[in-house]
Amino acid sequence: MIRVSAGNFLEMYDFMVFGYYATGIARAFFPSQSAYASLMLALATFGSGYLMRPLGAVLLGAYMDRHGRRKGLLLTLALMAVGTLATGCLPGYRTLGLLAPLFVVLARLVQGLSAGVEIGGVSVYLAEIATPGRKGFYVAWQSGSQQAAVIFAALFGLALTHWLPPEQMLDWGWRVPILAGSMLVPLLLMLRRSLAETDEFRARKQRHPTSEIWRTLAANWRTVILGMMLSTTTTVTFYLITAYMPTFGTTILHLSTRESMLVTLCVGVSNLALLPVMGAVSDRVGRRLPLITASVAALVTAYPALAWLAAGPSFARLLAVALWFSAIFGSYNGAMVVYLTEIMPAAVRASGFSLAYSLATGVFGGFTPTVSTWLIHVTGNRAMPGVWLSFAAVMGLAATLLLSSQTALRPAELAASKA
Repeated sequence: MIRVSAGNFLEMYDFMVFGYYATGIARAFFPSQSAYASLMLALATFGSGYLMRPLGAVLLGAYMDRHGRRKGLLLTLALMAVGTLATGCLPGYRTLGLLAPLFVVLARLVQGLSAGVEIGGVSVYLAEIATPGRKGFYVAWQSGSQQAAVIFAALFGLALTHWLPPEQMLDWGWRVPILAGSMLVPLLLMLRRSLAETDEFRARKQRHPTSEIWRTLAANWRTVILGMMLSTTTTVTFYLITAYMPTFGTTILHLSTRESMLVTLCVGVSNLALLPVMGAVSDRVGRRLPLITASVAALVTAYPALAWLAAGPSFARLLAVALWFSAIFGSYNGAMVVYLTEIMPAAVRASGFSLAYSLATGVFGGFTPTVSTWLIHVTGNRAMPGVWLSFAAVMGLAATLLLSSQTALRPAELAASKA
């Protein structure tokens, strides 16, 4: 579990760092007389990587379903490393002019291509090596590795804000954590090369050609769309409480960078503690109960919680709201990710999972920082991100009810027995 999830750590670490230091990246690559315009351009670039995820899911997901989980995971890690290193090393606008933002966008697109199948590939690998009755617990560690990345990135950020003054952080300090992540690539590649192919994939008697995989994927478009809706709650909640939280805390609520980073650190710890527990709970009680409960909780409380925070911004209130959203995320995601592996046909398990998750991330989750910033700007209401989260909760709740009308959401061992 650790070896296969390690590469997922780098993918999420890089995306978190970009979100944390959006203000410094905006100054380096998107200079403008308007701080809002620069920040929006940087956040849009952050979101642009998600536009490539569906394409990566279709292309690289089909490669993984045809040639194996191990080969696909090695390819995604290599592409991810190229994008990470390029972002950290590229000179800024003052040196390259218009080429600087162009190259940054290209680096994000390469990362988005690899990320389109990274999460799906890791989740499917964990589901296929899981011991009987523990599939939810195993697959939860895919998300757990992402929380480890959140914790590491937040600790790195806290250390940098202690060592470097704010002006140096904005000028060049934001490059340090990106380059530090690049230094992990050789170790991660070595870990992935040591992975064995899953027994379930090796046991397949027939390996479908890519064209047939795509046809099967197209034939199951309803399942993919419902999977996308199911994933929307997870992706919007996650990026709201991790990637957007530092920007929201400092730019919108005018709290210190250290306070915002500390909240993000606590969220990462909370998520990491909750996910395996809730994955194991879903193995016992089934997937439906956690999914419905968490969706309703997000729908009912998202806007009131942020309105309460906006009425009196403070570190304590920001922490309380973030931890509440973390509880919703952990409860929902612990059941959702494993269920997404269970509803996809075996022949397109990696590509189907990846496409559904990538569509949710590319259309909704990845643009959460951008949409939240825009909603606050046009309405003047600092609680508007809660409306966006409530919308995502409706999507997840509707998908759960529609899927449960087609088939019972059962504990993992019953689902495996039925299969």
